[in-house]
Amino acid sequence: MEYHDSDLLTVREVAKRLRVDDTTVRRWIKNGVLDAITLPHRGTRQAYRIRRSTLERLLAPSQQPPLQ
Repeated sequence: MEYHDSDLLTVREVAKRLRVDDTTVRRWIKNGVLDAITLPHRGTRQAYRIRRSTLERLLAPSQQPPLQ
């Protein structure tokens, strides 16, 4: 499957959208909570890209019935 640059978000973009720190997003990726694409390592920190569709699924209202 082919993705365009606009379909891939940086850790910082996702963190800003979720109102959390970059470190939290990186931890979620490392723990398997958030799917991400690992880019070739070129600096002190591992680079990731998160698909826009992954973020949208995370932000979508749950289809589960409300707790009573």
